[in-house]
Amino acid sequence: MEPSLHAGDGVLAVRSRRARRGEIRVFEHPLRPGFWLVKRVDHVRGDRFEAVSDNPDAGAIDSRVFGDVPIAGSYRVVFTVRAGR
Repeated sequence: MEPSLHAGDGVLAVRSRRARRGEIRVFEHPLRPGFWLVKRVDHVRGDRFEAVSDNPDAGAIDSRVFGDVPIAGSYRVVFTVRAGR
């Protein structure tokens, strides 16, 4: 699967109390404070979600490594800006 975002792309994200399968969210890496990740929501379990990479073969780190992510403190991507390619 091709990634939805590429290096240099920008995003506009807003806080949202609900996560839905398939949407892209931005959140702080659970194991590396201060490092932010952009991942797709796969499953939602109560107040947490499973974050997966669009390109897992590239060695991406996602919920398979750090588990489910709290919805609180994450942001839903509502708009993307493509880098000049």
